[in-house]
Amino acid sequence: MRSWGLCLLSDLQYHYGKFIDNLRLFTRGGSGGMGFPRLGGEGGKGGDVWVVAHQKMTLKQLKEKYPQKRFVAGEGANSRVSALKGCKGKDCEIPAPVGISVTDENGKIIGELNKEQDRILVAEGGLGGKFLTNFLPLKGQRRIIHLDLKLIADVGLVGFPNAGKSSLLSKISHAKPAVADYAFTTLQPELGKIMYKDFKQILVADLPGLIEGAHENKGMGHKFLKHVERTKQLLFVVDISGFQLSSRTPYRTAFETVLLLTKELELYNEELQGKPALLAVNKMDLPDSQNKFHELMNQLQNPKDFLHLFQDKMTPKRTMEFEHIIPISAITGEGIDELKNCIRKSLDEHADQENDAFHKKQLLNLQISNTVSHSEPLSRNAVN
Repeated sequence: MRSWGLCLLSDLQYHYGKFIDNLRLFTRGGSGGMGFPRLGGEGGKGGDVWVVAHQKMTLKQLKEKYPQKRFVAGEGANSRVSALKGCKGKDCEIPAPVGISVTDENGKIIGELNKEQDRILVAEGGLGGKFLTNFLPLKGQRRIIHLDLKLIADVGLVGFPNAGKSSLLSKISHAKPAVADYAFTTLQPELGKIMYKDFKQILVADLPGLIEGAHENKGMGHKFLKHVERTKQLLFVVDISGFQLSSRTPYRTAFETVLLLTKELELYNEELQGKPALLAVNKMDLPDSQNKFHELMNQLQNPKDFLHLFQDKMTPKRTMEFEHIIPISAITGEGIDELKNCIRKSLDEHADQENDAFHKKQLLNLQISNTVSHSEPLSRNAVN
């Protein structure tokens, strides 16, 4: 049994290895061109290196297309009698997928690519030779950068293995993820679109499986949790009958599962708890599921009455407040339409709130601008 488990783990790691979500690259801006001291000519500036977002690009394709992972921009042209101002060197563009965070070697964020054709300058070209540099050119900036893929989706599915996330995704969208009846976990992000009758589309991501200790990078911990950061809304999916990964791990009830999922998010990044969240209680087609659901609702509505029963390491500082709790069955289709409606309602409400906040901020800035412009003449008169 043990050897089968090791083989399965090895097989999962091999398959997951095919999915690339981060890449380390060498970049260098072009050197500037030589100046022309006798005539005061300036050399051209070296080319810059940019990371540019492309909708159909993946990090895997980028690695295969540029196996050396080295990007150098062109050198600036030298100043000469026929062209005292040297031409700028050719820029170098690195095609990258949308949803990329670009960081330097120290982990400092340089920028993010959130939509098609977004551009980030990662290595600047050197100045051409001029009077200030004694007509000697400067070298371009050298930089090691990391491209880190963090999926952008409207909804991110959060749940332990075998909660039924893949089955749910296939039920609410046209995605065809792998589904199994053993403790199986998604090995790479699966994306699906919920299509509504009025042609509204909502993107849902089933992310690599979460396990206890994910915040410590156990299992696929950080690979999972970093993708959660870039979703607008969380959809917790729990098995009403509870969860047990193996005979060597403890059994967890549905309520304990919710607590542990919340705790993992909290330990990784407390800000994740501020995201809008819904809870889908799955496998309601199982025997005695109704009684267990009533018990779960009582625990969720009165968490303080039950938290003292669990170890401190299991209990989050604050419990998740779910906007909607929907009992479903990904097998029979029970509650699926209601879930889709709740997802849309929640996203629309928060979009309206963000728009209101944006307009209020614009109005406030306009009022401040008007106040400053009217007060300036008065302040001048007062000085005079």
